[in-house]
Amino acid sequence: MSTDHPAATVSTHILDTALGRPAGGVAVELSARGADAAGGEAGAWAALGGSTTDADGRCGDLPALPAGTARVRLRFATGPYLSGRAGGGTPFLPEVTVDFTVAPGEHHHVPLLLSPYGYSVYRGS
Repeated sequence: MSTDHPAATVSTHILDTALGRPAGGVAVELSARGADAAGGEAGAWAALGGSTTDADGRCGDLPALPAGTARVRLRFATGPYLSGRAGGGTPFLPEVTVDFTVAPGEHHHVPLLLSPYGYSVYRGS
């Protein structure tokens, strides 16, 4: 994954829309893949590391993306959080996985709006 452009960066946070507050303590894994010479996807997903959301629902320490990254995957381990807030039981959404494209040199903030039976993501600022 090489390029003449600076690498893209990624951040995220989780808001529990059912409770109206941040979702702290959720593990988040970051993976990436590069682009071929024609700009298409190339190579397998490479795990880069992860973080856990803080009390404000934010991950302040996600790993940097390698130069040449074209696509990013965030995997949110929502099961333990949802199970804990509902007093146990099997959550409907044990994990949420989001794949998205990135542009070199740009910052990509991808918030997750979470509830027990649904979610939404968007490109934030």
